[in-house]
Amino acid sequence: MQTADLRIALYSGNYNYVRDGANQALNRLVGYLLRQGAAVRVYSPTTDSPAFPPVGDLVDVPAMPIPGRGEYRFSLGLSPRLRRDLKAFAPNVVHVSSPDVSGHRLLTWARHRRLPTLASVHTRFETYLRYYNMAWGEPLVEAILRRFYRRCDALVAPAESMAQVLRSQRMNYDIGIWSRGVDRDIFHSGQRSLAWRRAIGIGDGEVVIGFLGRLVMEKGLDVFSDTVDELKRRGVAHRVLVIGEGPARAWFEARLPDAHFTGFQGGDDLARAVAGMDVLFNPSVTETFGNVTLEAMACGRPVVAASAAGSESLVDDHVSGRLIRPGAIHQFAEALKAYAEQPDLRTRHGAAGEARSRDFSWDAINQEVADTYLRLIRQKTATRRP
Repeated sequence: MQTADLRIALYSGNYNYVRDGANQALNRLVGYLLRQGAAVRVYSPTTDSPAFPPVGDLVDVPAMPIPGRGEYRFSLGLSPRLRRDLKAFAPNVVHVSSPDVSGHRLLTWARHRRLPTLASVHTRFETYLRYYNMAWGEPLVEAILRRFYRRCDALVAPAESMAQVLRSQRMNYDIGIWSRGVDRDIFHSGQRSLAWRRAIGIGDGEVVIGFLGRLVMEKGLDVFSDTVDELKRRGVAHRVLVIGEGPARAWFEARLPDAHFTGFQGGDDLARAVAGMDVLFNPSVTETFGNVTLEAMACGRPVVAASAAGSESLVDDHVSGRLIRPGAIHQFAEALKAYAEQPDLRTRHGAAGEARSRDFSWDAINQEVADTYLRLIRQKTATRRP
């Protein structure tokens, strides 16, 4: 069997209605599979105003807005219409990327038909509760996730550090790596523009500490702003640049009244803004892979990040950036202070990060997922033989 023989039913809780690193990776995967001749049918909740056009055939899954987070949708399972569509499509492998109600139902559908199932892990959902004063519920969420992932034939995680977390949580015994790539035609150090910085009021000699990502509390906005306060107390000269949009923007703007907020940026505009930083500060612990970290590295920027699964497989501590214990405000501030006051250190670590980013090719990365589909089909076929 070849990649062109694959018929993949892929379920996502958010394929394109809100833009984030996970759904952009899924769209890239589908685009690659289609170019190789595979058949792919995507099932996901949709909205009338998606963040970007979907790649491939997209079938709407019934869903309702999540209370308090209306930009996200809560799926309502597999309707008879969806079951008929799945039967007509006749997949030979099922890929589930969201451990929600519809994800569970699709797994059950596939298992009854003895189809191989793969789950991709994009987010550490159990850690979200920490940002809503519900950390006590983490063990329960972890148990729910364990039940879901153990029903799958295999998992793929975006980094070995995240795979190790999943193994330690006993989520599955077959865990591979589906890393992330970066478009080096867009993200590179040549995108740095002092004219762009001047246009937004930043002087050539000012050191810019940047935030890149969706503006939601689970991205560590509180840790970021507390660290900026600590830098001010220490008298460290700096400017703050925030790239991104989201429901917590008003809160973040109130906490950082002197910061420049660009809003959402894409393509060359995004790369120019990232290259306009002097150091990226990524305190989040919820990602399974640091897409923003990789983009900053490709632009030649050193990274100060939480020592968590999202960045540990990318940042080489004291070589291309710093990895700091999550939530350690004073240590974050100390690392940022060093970059703010030592331009040679910024240059050296930024160059190391840019060199490291060259290891991430999208086509090679996505073929690894296709190879995993093929392996699971072979294994399932072998177990069916008398």
